Amino acid sequence: MNYVSTRGQAPAVDFQGALLGGLAEDGGLYMPEQWPRFTPTELASFGAAPYADVAFALVRRFLDAGWSDDDIRSAVAAACAAFDDAAVAPLRPLGQGEHLLELFHGPTLSFKDVAMQLLARLYAAALRRRGGGATIVAATSGDTGAAAIHGFRGMENIDVFILYPQGRISEAQRRQMTTPAEANVHAIAIEGSFDDCQSLVKQCFADKALRAGLSLTGVNSINWARIMAQTVYYFTAAARLGAPEAPVCFTVPTGNFGNIFAGYAAARMGAPIARLNIATNANDILARSLHEGEYRPRQVIATCAPSMDIQVASNFERLLFELSGRDSQAVVRLMSALQQHGSFAIPAPALAAMRRLFQAASAGEEAIRATMRQVQQQAGIEIDPHTAAGVYAARRLPNPHSAPSIILATAHPAKFPDTRTAKPASSAAEQRIKALARLPERIYTLPPNLPDLALFLRRRSRLFAGC
Repeated sequence: MNYVSTRGQAPAVDFQGALLGGLAEDGGLYMPEQWPRFTPTELASFGAAPYADVAFALVRRFLDAGWSDDDIRSAVAAACAAFDDAAVAPLRPLGQGEHLLELFHGPTLSFKDVAMQLLARLYAAALRRRGGGATIVAATSGDTGAAAIHGFRGMENIDVFILYPQGRISEAQRRQMTTPAEANVHAIAIEGSFDDCQSLVKQCFADKALRAGLSLTGVNSINWARIMAQTVYYFTAAARLGAPEAPVCFTVPTGNFGNIFAGYAAARMGAPIARLNIATNANDILARSLHEGEYRPRQVIATCAPSMDIQVASNFERLLFELSGRDSQAVVRLMSALQQHGSFAIPAPALAAMRRLFQAASAGEEAIRATMRQVQQQAGIEIDPHTAAGVYAARRLPNPHSAPSIILATAHPAKFPDTRTAKPASSAAEQRIKALARLPERIYTLPPNLPDLALFLRRRSRLFAGC
């Protein structure tokens, strides 16, 4: 399996190249040259299989022969062992055909752990094969950074620098990034929005001297391996509810379009998905784009669901690439229009194809809080604000196939104490969050410009000092 750039000007690479490269040299995102397909028999077998077995079956299809089965199984097993629930991503009935897919049983209590725990193991194996070290630079709207720092902390041949928007994430999210004491991890507060952080990361990769000197790599969902790892829970959830005979509907709270693009990838590989519902908060660019046919970012609004406070969704480029018939020149034109004019019109054929699989709804602040209270009262289940946006969207969007409805529960409510709807019960998750308040923090603050960030990276790098 080789990987190509959505912008068509970078050479194709193998999995290790896509994993360690993160972003393609031409600024595009890596995509597999073709989609593997699973047979109905294979899909049916996933229903009773352990999560690790399904993950192995999927990951094996995306890695080349240079990766042994033993290496892959070892990485998958170690990643799954980090979760509190043996199912890794258990389904929880809400009633009336609705189910929560709980993705918050990992070390940092968010869905980002599902991919990041595997990613860290694959990175370690890839660097053993290649030799040398790597510098991870990533932007986060709250959860990616914590998952990355936890997954890579203490690794001798990897430095990690996480950029987050100052004052725009929850205290628990911040402390998960700023309290680890290992010398190889750094949390950097950027004076701006997540989009500013994401722009800085892309500028780092576009700076050829910086990229080469620090051996830069990224673990945002711009990294194909993140998408690959997240496809697994779409297959396991669908299989547990009757796949392949019964198609299902997924509703995904999303800001950067990575989690829901993993659902699209699963559908391309044969997962029986009737609809993919996009759930946004007030930062509704994805819903507006689908409804209006124009991609036009606005000013980022701070909300009670901070992980979705995003207006420039990087992974939307992957969907445009797919739905334009993998026309990289068309993608370059659209990305150039976005950079030069601040918007672009989605081509009519791509928009029509998008609307056949995707629906979208946005939830404002009061709608999110009301939905949290409603779920607590009706089902006795406490959910976080991002999951509430998903429940809100699922209940307002049509389900023409009357398919089972699966809503991705992306974070534990303990991470967002200001929106709690019930008195916290004593649990390992709650104790983990409380313990963070007793630990000292390390916080670095920078303005949103590349020269200051580049200087910081060069000074703090343990592996590439003086580059």
